[in-house]
Amino acid sequence: MDLTEKEERAAARRHKFRKVVSIIAVLVILGLLLYGLIYFYYPYGEGVKSGQLNNVMYKGYVFKTYEGKLVQAGFRPNQGGMQSNEFEFSVSDKAVAERLMLAGGKIVELHYKEYFGAIPWRGYSRYVVDSIVSISSEGNINSFPPIVIPSEEL
Repeated sequence: MDLTEKEERAAARRHKFRKVVSIIAVLVILGLLLYGLIYFYYPYGEGVKSGQLNNVMYKGYVFKTYEGKLVQAGFRPNQGGMQSNEFEFSVSDKAVAERLMLAGGKIVELHYKEYFGAIPWRGYSRYVVDSIVSISSEGNINSFPPIVIPSEEL
């Protein structure tokens, strides 16, 4: 085997190696892109939450988004004791957010989508409200019916 044959074989091996590496790199990039699309854009859950609307605000440094809190009935245990059950959400539609801003303190039912992760331009929360099911000014989430004790038990 002379020197030119060895050089040609080495060049062929380098070419084959570069081809394999470039195919692997493209597959890794496509896999990461697919993972990111699923993680940030595919809603894996959706539903309706109801409670008293605490607030909705327009905030952010670079990306201004609508963020809100909904106080739900009941309490959830916390490490330091009991805490009110709040549902923190982002709002994707400006018209929905403006309508919610006018409904502070009312009982609302909100349709939301839950994502694996939050994107700064969509909002700070994984829960994104996309529509309002109902708004009711009746009732207060903090008012409970009185407890009546029969006179025989007194």
